Amino acid sequence: MDLEKSPRPAPPETPVRQRDVAPAEGCLAVAIRIPVRIVVFVLVVPVRLVWDALVVGGRFLNDALLRPFGRALMWVFAPVGRAFVWLAEGIAAVVGWLLTGLGQVLLWLGRLVFVWPWVGLWRYVAVPVGRGLAWLGHVLLVVPARWLYGSVLTPLGHGVVLALRGFGAGCAWLWRVAIVTPAGWLYRALLAPTGRGFAWATLGLWAAITWVGRGVWAGVTWVSRGFWAGVVWVCSGLWAGVVWISSGLWVGITWVGGGLWAGMTWVGRGVRVVGVWLAMVVGTLLRWLLVVPVVALWRWVLAPFGRGLAVVAREIGEALGHAWRVAGYVSLAVGRFLGRLFRWIFVEPVRWVYLSVLTPAGHLVRDVVWRPAAQAARSAGRATRQALASARETARQTRADIRRMLFGAPRESEPPPLAGPRGEPEPVRLVKPGGPL
Repeated sequence: MDLEKSPRPAPPETPVRQRDVAPAEGCLAVAIRIPVRIVVFVLVVPVRLVWDALVVGGRFLNDALLRPFGRALMWVFAPVGRAFVWLAEGIAAVVGWLLTGLGQVLLWLGRLVFVWPWVGLWRYVAVPVGRGLAWLGHVLLVVPARWLYGSVLTPLGHGVVLALRGFGAGCAWLWRVAIVTPAGWLYRALLAPTGRGFAWATLGLWAAITWVGRGVWAGVTWVSRGFWAGVVWVCSGLWAGVVWISSGLWVGITWVGGGLWAGMTWVGRGVRVVGVWLAMVVGTLLRWLLVVPVVALWRWVLAPFGRGLAVVAREIGEALGHAWRVAGYVSLAVGRFLGRLFRWIFVEPVRWVYLSVLTPAGHLVRDVVWRPAAQAARSAGRATRQALASARETARQTRADIRRMLFGAPRESEPPPLAGPRGEPEPVRLVKPGGPL
């Protein structure tokens, strides 16, 4: 006997969502849950039964009526649509053929009326006339103009160019002799010495002016330095006096301002204490008159009422979901019961009648009536086809005999000669139709 305790199997790991600890529920949720679920279940079950009945009816109507009816409509209207499409395509093809022919005719007429006359006019009238006018213009204008240019204008132009070159050379010699040479002599003999003398006098005058200016500037600088030293000494004394007076005034102002600031600080502290006290009193009054009642109303009235409403709404929602799922199971059970009842009442008797009565009767009809009738029909069809084939063969032979009596027997074609050993070529035989060799 095993006295040791067997280790307990480890509990299966639950997903994170199942391991979440449910929130603590109060007595209000527990007291509301059962009555609400009962009432909601009583109200939801008929709705779910009606909904499932409508779903099953819709599926049965779709599978048994609408889909076969749609397929029948497709089977009926598809050939009509194909015939309509074929007819429309045929009409479109005929109309296209007619329009194409009409377009070709109109194109040919357009070419005949508009294109070909202008082409003929251009090819047989305008082009020869243009060529003649071009030849005449070349003979009457181009050749004389070329001769005039080569024999008259070119030599005349060369002579004019030579005359202009000589005239230009004479004008240049005259300009050089009459203007350039005297001007060069005047510059070298008169203007250059005069300019040098004027430059020497100007430089001396500028040196004298520079020397005088330096002396005057040195005197002005010495006088200015002395005057500036006096001004600086006077300003320094004045500034020392102003500083001493300002220091005394600042000390007095500082003493007076310190006293005033101390008084104002004491008064400000008193005012601040009074303001703080008044603010505390007003804040306390506002708190006890406004904030405390509002907080109490929110904490002891609105928040519990809101939590109660949230619990009731949550329980009603959960009760609706639970009742809908349970009503689904109830509806499934009722549907299965009704389906089984319908099977027992209607399907099984019909199935028994089909298997036990109609199937043997159908096999009997098939073996006794349908197969012999089908064999007889096949034999009759085979005999009819043989009779029709023999009749066609007889008619064909009769037509051949009549054609032979009216037009004669057709000439039999000679078989081609077999290829023999190569030797001398055979003579060519000419055969006339219906005549000798």
